[in-house]
Amino acid sequence: MVARKATLYDVAELAGVSIATVSFAFTKPDRVKSDTLAAVMAAADRLGYVPSASARGLARGRTGAIGLYAFDYLLDSEAADEQVTDMPTARLFPLYADEVQRGVQVECRRRGYALMIGGTRTAPHLSQVIDVAGRVDGLIAFAGAVSETALRQVSGRIPVVELGGEVRADGVRTIYVDNRQGMADLTSHLLAVHGHRRFGYLGELGTPEFRQRFDGFTVALRAAGLPVPPVTRSHPGDDDTAAVAVRGFLERGDLPDVLVCDTDQSALAAIDALRAEGLTVPGDIAVTGFDGIVAGELLSPALTTVRQPMEAIGRLAVRILVDTLAGVPDAHVHEPLESVLVVGGTCGCPVGTSASA
Repeated sequence: MVARKATLYDVAELAGVSIATVSFAFTKPDRVKSDTLAAVMAAADRLGYVPSASARGLARGRTGAIGLYAFDYLLDSEAADEQVTDMPTARLFPLYADEVQRGVQVECRRRGYALMIGGTRTAPHLSQVIDVAGRVDGLIAFAGAVSETALRQVSGRIPVVELGGEVRADGVRTIYVDNRQGMADLTSHLLAVHGHRRFGYLGELGTPEFRQRFDGFTVALRAAGLPVPPVTRSHPGDDDTAAVAVRGFLERGDLPDVLVCDTDQSALAAIDALRAEGLTVPGDIAVTGFDGIVAGELLSPALTTVRQPMEAIGRLAVRILVDTLAGVPDAHVHEPLESVLVVGGTCGCPVGTSASA
């Protein structure tokens, strides 16, 4: 026979206080006298009482949870079962999404919110988004992970923050990172410090962030009077696309002086492909990335990249949601977060060189 769970009333009776006092002890302990609070907690410990978050949520019309709709390159792969049981390499974890998620977790804990994570790699998946959105007070979504239709549907019921560079639906907030300036700084470094003149660009233009990065690259090259190469497709998380891009350069005989990649994942895959062909980085060709994931730091030599403030992005997203729920006006207004050039060795700089143009 299953023992009866202790209730709020049991704790109140044992502590000799009202049920309202017990409720305050768990939700607003600063409003309860220290000796009374100690008596309530002692009673709860003795009875094994655990407060019901769902009951508290029903009482105030809130769930006390925030949702994060994210990419997961491990769980979404066809070999997910095998990969999840093995220790992932630094090439698979932690990535940009993982570090942003860390920021979301830290800020949720600080603000007293639970975090519910859902998502899939391929958009759109309306039913899964709705499933997450129906259980939380606000939703954070990575750029490109949710369709505009889903954004409009969800934002009509709860506040939504998208981690992108433009507002795609009315009422949806967004986080702005200065991707353009970061890529312009990186390109200027390659021009001024290394004298590169023949550039290749690996990436895509499917999200505002990627378009902004290519814009920064374009501005720097045009300012130097150089032609802007087309975008050679490379999709983050799909190493084969980077390998195909590298083979294309080699087969055409037009390998550039430097490959500028719009993500670290593409840069790492390109370096693998170049080395497989017997080329050295940066001896035969320089390669750079963007994001600042851990795997780039572990490469030898370390990857030259632009570091995004990934944890700050996640924390800011939570603050915007919480302040919006509290009715703070213009809670979503903020200065663009800065992205910073991090000089490694793959651009040709000696190890230990500080960032400079």
